[in-house]
Amino acid sequence: MSAWGVFLDRDGTLVPDAVHPVRPGQLRFYASTGAGLRRLAEAGAVLAVVSNQSAVARGLLSEAGLERLDRHLRELFRAEGVSLAAPYYCPHHPDITGPCPCRKPAPGMIEQGLRELGIAREGSFLVGDTTGDLQAGREAGLSTVLVLTGQGRRAREEVLDRALADHVAGNLASAARWVVARRAEGGREGG
Repeated sequence: MSAWGVFLDRDGTLVPDAVHPVRPGQLRFYASTGAGLRRLAEAGAVLAVVSNQSAVARGLLSEAGLERLDRHLRELFRAEGVSLAAPYYCPHHPDITGPCPCRKPAPGMIEQGLRELGIAREGSFLVGDTTGDLQAGREAGLSTVLVLTGQGRRAREEVLDRALADHVAGNLASAARWVVARRAEGGREGG
């Protein structure tokens, strides 16, 4: 049986939005993040992060700096007793580096994760706080959850108008409850 996974946006979903975080100390989980991650891990989800990080293209953050942020994010996961299978980052910005297939709303990072981690598309999820997050999840064929943290409250109307979300949750803990319940039901349709 193939693994199932949850692709998680970073900024605004796992951690509060910071404008182009460049120091590890700028990344800290929302109060609800740990409970949500533990619930998903206990249910058997493979957890991956998919995050646009245009600070690299903008020259605000080096690749080495992005690796330091990644190590810190993995430490945050470990502190919650949860393993992060892989982080996927898009370091590009279309105005600087041109278009790319990995920057959300394109599904490139998700597609890479599906392949590399052996995750089945069917029965897997994307959780994010922006229209671009959910569009990427939809284009990759995943069920999608909008969280109302980060930019989620502002994005809600457009996400619902475009039917991009299968579910809307207040935070990651609430999203995780819904995901685990959907898995238990064996369904993917919205609720």
